[in-house]
Amino acid sequence: MGDLSRLPDDIRALMEDIGKISEKCTGIIVNVCVNYGGRDDILAAAKKLAEIYKNGGTELDNVGEDAFSELLYTKGLPDPDLLIRTGAEKRISNFLLWQTAYSELYFTDILWPDFSRRRLDEACLYYSQRNRRYGAVDGE
Repeated sequence: MGDLSRLPDDIRALMEDIGKISEKCTGIIVNVCVNYGGRDDILAAAKKLAEIYKNGGTELDNVGEDAFSELLYTKGLPDPDLLIRTGAEKRISNFLLWQTAYSELYFTDILWPDFSRRRLDEACLYYSQRNRRYGAVDGE
């Protein structure tokens, strides 16, 4: 995901080939972002929506969250359930801003190259103990 148009042609072609190969994969979804920024993602989607509206393709009252999500780089993918942030940072750093609205966030001091299977298991255990409310308040 990301703005691949800014990449060299050979790298862009390789990324597209990888995307086609991975379409056949099932199970866990792993997002790989290249030249990606959450603000750019939202801005690009807003520009697409403006173009659709300008060309008479929709009325703005007909555009909800689901329709807007289909204009993002992640169209067709579910929002992430868990976002793991390595390297002791306590921020999401312009990453999947729209998509992580209801994601559980897991922060670790471990650097990405050292993030092992055991550390992934720890993150999954943390996630399994969370009470997913998707924005609702307890008792609603």
